[in-house]
Amino acid sequence: MNPGKRVLLFVILATGIYTAVSVAAIFSGRNTGIFSNVNLTADVFKLPAKKTTETVNGVTDSLLPAAVKTSNFLLYTHAGLITNFNADTTIPALAGFVQKLNALKSGKKIKIRIGYFGDSMIEGDLFTQTLRKLLQQQFGGSGVGYMPITSLVSQIRQSATSYASDGWQDDNFKTGSDGKLFVSGHLFRGNGDWVQMIDKSTTDTNILLEKSLLCGFAAQPVPVTVNNITVPVSAPGVFNRIPLANDAQHQVKLSVADNKLPIYGISFESASGIFVDNFSFRGISGVELDKIDTSLLNTLNNAGPYYDLLVFQYGVNVLFRPADVNFQWYGKKFMPVIKKMKQHFPNTDIVVVGTGDRAFSYNGTWQSATGIDSLIKIQAGIAAASGCSFYNLYQSMGGKNTIVQWATATPSLANKDYVHPNIRGAEILGTRFYDALMKDYNKYKPTTK
Repeated sequence: MNPGKRVLLFVILATGIYTAVSVAAIFSGRNTGIFSNVNLTADVFKLPAKKTTETVNGVTDSLLPAAVKTSNFLLYTHAGLITNFNADTTIPALAGFVQKLNALKSGKKIKIRIGYFGDSMIEGDLFTQTLRKLLQQQFGGSGVGYMPITSLVSQIRQSATSYASDGWQDDNFKTGSDGKLFVSGHLFRGNGDWVQMIDKSTTDTNILLEKSLLCGFAAQPVPVTVNNITVPVSAPGVFNRIPLANDAQHQVKLSVADNKLPIYGISFESASGIFVDNFSFRGISGVELDKIDTSLLNTLNNAGPYYDLLVFQYGVNVLFRPADVNFQWYGKKFMPVIKKMKQHFPNTDIVVVGTGDRAFSYNGTWQSATGIDSLIKIQAGIAAASGCSFYNLYQSMGGKNTIVQWATATPSLANKDYVHPNIRGAEILGTRFYDALMKDYNKYKPTTK
């Protein structure tokens, strides 16, 4: 073949390949690398304009419904406020919950339960023990509520203490178990094992406390021993609340004959009042809650619902790299969790709590994480988009560099890891959340007939 024909063939072949790539780019919408800036077919097939993403204070429209793409969304920046993003801030954000509080305050003998979920910031009942104490003082009730069979802080927790044998099997979020975990992220099995729990949340020894075993399904009755008395326990449901004792003894000892009975924990409650269950799990971001079986959630909801308020406080474990400022990935992972809870607890009020402050060393100086504002916006966007309420913990604790100031204060209010408030700091945070709840409660106006 002569040189002229070779050149012509090369031009035809190259043009054909380039044209094919250009057409493919048009219809696939994908970047074609070095060909992306030149498209031979651009004048024939117009490339669709790239869709721009609307943002509200850095939160993409994928997390925000049209209803909150207004200044109402900025309510999330307010300290000490539980908001549902309603422009009328005189209306309670937690309408159903405060109505139940009013009924309890008016003398009705009912139980109101709060499920408070979080990471190590609330471990050992920190934060929640203060919230529980203040709510029970205001509305009545005694008892620490839910207690896991074992935990890393079981013997140093102030509101309750537990001692257990070494043989308990703990399936949980971190073990990769496919078992049907409780909302706590745990499921315990014992084979001749025992646990003794002591409720220290009240010093009034005249108060009767219901001690109840919370457990899952068992095909056959399983013998358990309660305070040295053996009884068979039938557990026909996905969730079972089995009375163990109802007396003025604020402790109970339980042993289980075999591992056929999946145990969630033990609960301490008076006959009526308000109760706060602490569901802390160290080192998680909240996305792990998506592993909870929907049949369990449905059963809990059908029980009354079991919980009247759910609170989800996460974030410090999302801020694990000092330079991170983009948390859209977290929004995409945590949004399904909140939607799932909203779907299975349609009559339960839900509050998403923005992350607390945490600091890193930047150029030798400890400062609040660079991306903390961005993460909080994402968390607020999740709450708004899912129809839940929001509480800005970061602003409520004082905003930028609060954790640094708390850690260096005398006496200190936080640990020198610049992440965790200590018991004094946690008491402040629990009180401020209680105050926010009371602000919302005081907006409630009973209807008159």
